[in-house]
Amino acid sequence: MDNTTAPRDRRWLGLFAILGAMIMNLLDATVVNVAAPSIQADIGGTETSLQWIAASYTLALAVGLLTGGRFGDMFGRRRVLLIGVAGFVLASAACALAWSPGTLIGARVAQGLFGAVMIPQAFGLIRDLFPPREIGKAFGALGPVIGLSTILGPVVAGLLVDADVLGTGWRMVFLINLPIGAFTLLAGSAALPRGRRRRDVRLDVTGALVAGAAIFLLVHPLVQGRELGWPAWLFAVAAGGAAALAVFVAQQLRRKRSGRTPLVEFSVLAKRSYTSGVAFVVVFFGSIVGFSLAMGLFLQMGLGFGPLRASVTMASWAVGAFFGSAFGAMAMARLGRRILHLGLALMTAGLAGTHLVLGRAGTGVDGGDLALPLVLYGFGMGMIFVPLFDIIMGDVDDHEVGSASGLLESFQQLGGSLGVAILGTVFFSGVGAAPAVADFVGAARHVTLLALALTVAAFALGFLLPHRARQQPPAPADTTQEREPALV
Repeated sequence: MDNTTAPRDRRWLGLFAILGAMIMNLLDATVVNVAAPSIQADIGGTETSLQWIAASYTLALAVGLLTGGRFGDMFGRRRVLLIGVAGFVLASAACALAWSPGTLIGARVAQGLFGAVMIPQAFGLIRDLFPPREIGKAFGALGPVIGLSTILGPVVAGLLVDADVLGTGWRMVFLINLPIGAFTLLAGSAALPRGRRRRDVRLDVTGALVAGAAIFLLVHPLVQGRELGWPAWLFAVAAGGAAALAVFVAQQLRRKRSGRTPLVEFSVLAKRSYTSGVAFVVVFFGSIVGFSLAMGLFLQMGLGFGPLRASVTMASWAVGAFFGSAFGAMAMARLGRRILHLGLALMTAGLAGTHLVLGRAGTGVDGGDLALPLVLYGFGMGMIFVPLFDIIMGDVDDHEVGSASGLLESFQQLGGSLGVAILGTVFFSGVGAAPAVADFVGAARHVTLLALALTVAAFALGFLLPHRARQQPPAPADTTQEREPALV
């Protein structure tokens, strides 16, 4: 039997192993949104620490995704996925054992880097597992799992923190990865095909390091600025990030001219539809990730909700997103780009409703008051999840697909980090040093208005995207990133 294929009766076991890896990544991108107040109460730290605990994971993931796909080409997807899962589990255990904000942030960075190693292997392994006539069934099972895991992170976090299993409290939101990871390792070892290694692929270590430095230097001032009083040296740090980004572009162009494969195929950036899509992804995901964090903090720190009550309140958002994802999957072929505008219009209405409820109810606002606008917001958001990346990739040439999709996913994670930094800063600036409930309500309204403005900006950017999705994105042999749908 060819070692690149799996026995027929083990294919679905292999798919479940891949799903286990994806579920861990998707949950850990959002669990902190509800668990953050409990973390601060236990190990201390400032509001800025909470922002870093949330942003460090997506920031590390954004950097690592640029190179994670290459490891699968160099050493085999199965081996790299299992190494990534093992590292992710160990990093999750380190998160659960953290005794200070600094140690938790460091463990979250490790989580993000190992996540960037395992996630790019998933979709290539699915293609290795299933023949073309059966791959539709595999992706049909994959979609709902991705959608549910993406939106249920805060809900699961609230349930786990409130359950306080064996006195673990917030630490269980990370310990839950241990059994999931153990299953993934066992099932993956038994069922995933070993695959082939490519000797001609080389890792651009210099490019990865420069890109990582540029992203960190750009995000760091946004997170630390409020706490430090915006000193001049922070603006110098941001300028250094812009300079590092210019160095990265020049280094990648030199690498391309010398005949070596760059991390980024810059020809895609010459396409207006693709660059508009990059901007759309940063704005869209920055808005929803930042708003989600601020809402979780508002419910607990402002209104005094416990983790379970906060998660139940945010469950209406998750329910709306689930049904919105189903509608988006059914309507994307018929509506094309219009489905993005329809979803954004519903999100705008939901945010306007949230702002109105907060203004009218004031300090007496309750979870039930927010249910309808959050359902509306979630439904619109869910409609966009399924078709977004395929629409943005509509004008990308075949040889650019791998690099374009990997770059887009990195910008998605960067957008999430920027959203946490910017909307989190607006929230804590509005709260002030000695806040009353009214201050939290005011801060939540400010964040809601900013999220609404970003959603309107995404609506405008949507007109620059291709009218139709890419119908059958190919996976050429020389790509370094596997094609995958949007992951929050």
